[in-house]
Amino acid sequence: QVQLVESGGGLVQAGGSLRLSCAASGSSFSKNAMAWYRQAPGKQRALVAFISSGGNTNYVDSVKGRFTISRDNAKNTVYLQMNSLKAEDTAVYYCYEPGSGYWGQGTQVTVSS
Repeated sequence: QVQLVESGGGLVQAGGSLRLSCAASGSSFSKNAMAWYRQAPGKQRALVAFISSGGNTNYVDSVKGRFTISRDNAKNTVYLQMNSLKAEDTAVYYCYEPGSGYWGQGTQVTVSS
C-alpha cells in the first residue's frame, strides 16, 4: 500500500508563509510524479501544483510566483512552500501520487485577513 502523510498546515495571517510536507511510503517515490491539490469550502478539489519525477513543475495560475513545489527523494518527501498567503488560499491541502491514485489525509490551511 501507498501511504501519504501530510503535515505543516495551520492558521496564518494574510501575507504569511507555510511549508507543507508530504511523506510517502510504499512506492518508488523517486520514480513517481507528485501533486498537491486543495479543496476550499463549497468548492471542488483542484490541482495546485505538480512535480514530475525529473523535477519539472507546473502550477495553477492563482499560485504562480507564490507557491513552490519541490521534492527530496532522499527523504521520500514532497513539499509545498506557500508564501504571500491570501485568504482565498484557505483550504484543505492534499498530496496525491498519480501513479498509484492514492491521496494523503489532508491538512488544513487557514489564512486570516
